[in-house]
Amino acid sequence: MIKLALYGKPGAGKSTLAELLGREFSAMGRPVVTLKLAAPLYTLQAVIHAFAGHPLIDVHQQDGLLLNDLAAHLRRINPAALTTPFAQRVAQAAALHPHGVALCDDMRAPDVDSLLSLGFTLVEVSAPEELRHIRKVARRDLSLGSDEHPTESVPACDPHYRVVNDGDAEQLRTRAAELAREMLP
Repeated sequence: MIKLALYGKPGAGKSTLAELLGREFSAMGRPVVTLKLAAPLYTLQAVIHAFAGHPLIDVHQQDGLLLNDLAAHLRRINPAALTTPFAQRVAQAAALHPHGVALCDDMRAPDVDSLLSLGFTLVEVSAPEELRHIRKVARRDLSLGSDEHPTESVPACDPHYRVVNDGDAEQLRTRAAELAREMLP
């Protein structure tokens, strides 16, 4: 199984690139599984909003401030709280689709060693600050996570690949196609 972990600052285009990579790999006949490290955080976010009397209408909408703090506290209590269930989901995906592709678009600095041990190829996604900020605001999240929050720090590691997302959607699609071709044996 090909395993790609995308990382970068919020608004850099990680999820968009993952979606485009998924389309490229699917077009090449490879099953694609998108796995979110933060999946448990989204579940907790929904529970907290419901408990607070403001249930989420759109499950994809993010409360960035809440997610930042939840991730920090979960990792404080148990550094493997997110990576252990993620590793189980990766193993299930590999068993079901041994010739498939696993895409993770939300790796954070504390997760690097775990994902490398699972065989993930690291892809850094970046964008110019002004463009990244425009994209981040356009997501219309409930609250924007802080770029300075420890959970948003960019991993201090050398990526296997770098994708600069400084153009339009067609340019990013071209970069996704190039990366997908390069990943196939």
